[in-house]
Amino acid sequence: MRLTRRQCMSVLGVTAFAPLVLAQTFDHTHAAWNRLVKSLVVVQRGGRASQVRYAGFLAQRGALQDYLRQLSAVPRVNFEAFTRAQQMAFLINAYNAFTVELILTRYPRLASIKDLGNWLSTPWKLRWIALLGETVSLDDIEHGMLRKRGVYNDPRIHFAVNCASIGCPMLREEAYVPELIDQQLDAQMQRFMADRERNRWNPKTEQLELSRIFDWYAEDFRLGHQGIYSLHGLAARFADALADVEADRARIRSTQVLITYLDYDWRLNDAKGTP
Repeated sequence: MRLTRRQCMSVLGVTAFAPLVLAQTFDHTHAAWNRLVKSLVVVQRGGRASQVRYAGFLAQRGALQDYLRQLSAVPRVNFEAFTRAQQMAFLINAYNAFTVELILTRYPRLASIKDLGNWLSTPWKLRWIALLGETVSLDDIEHGMLRKRGVYNDPRIHFAVNCASIGCPMLREEAYVPELIDQQLDAQMQRFMADRERNRWNPKTEQLELSRIFDWYAEDFRLGHQGIYSLHGLAARFADALADVEADRARIRSTQVLITYLDYDWRLNDAKGTP
């Protein structure tokens, strides 16, 4: 299935005509998004993964779209006056919330976010989101803003943005907020690295099996955040989570292990049928 032009314009209409607001009036607690994810994100595997109640989001779509209008109402000049932490929280929450809205344009008649898009574009390249005075895509938010060299330089964002897929780092069950964002990003990294479905030591092959995310964005981790996230260095930091046997953990900490990458699971992270 593909997202039609009419559907794309319908989603754009949610946000395109939102009134401007002053920067100081924007709710940096992201309370509206926080209420939604607290009730509609299902945490699994001891806090290391989550699924999303898209049916619940569909039932509360008006509340979601109200939040999207809040985001769309912020002009770029006001966004540029935000602190670094406020900007990062704004962009991460925006990416996640607009992704949910994109899923709802076809839900429940899709098995993967990759079923959306059209013959000219992937769903991530569709420009339908009214943000900071422009019409942008999900890729624009992630790659053009959050990953832009010299701006945030923080690979932890890869553990925070959620692509509505099982293989992706979990959608967090609370909004990102400026005063807590460093702790939240660290926690997301810890959760993802501790999830053996996505990252693990394989004692049979004696190889470190990591998420394909680390292959796609290897350069981000090489450049790192304050120089501490080389890929082998990151694995060494989480050796206890990646392996059970101390000898294997020691090998990971040596940074002399072979890294391979797991297949990515693009199935929708839908909590349908989850109690």
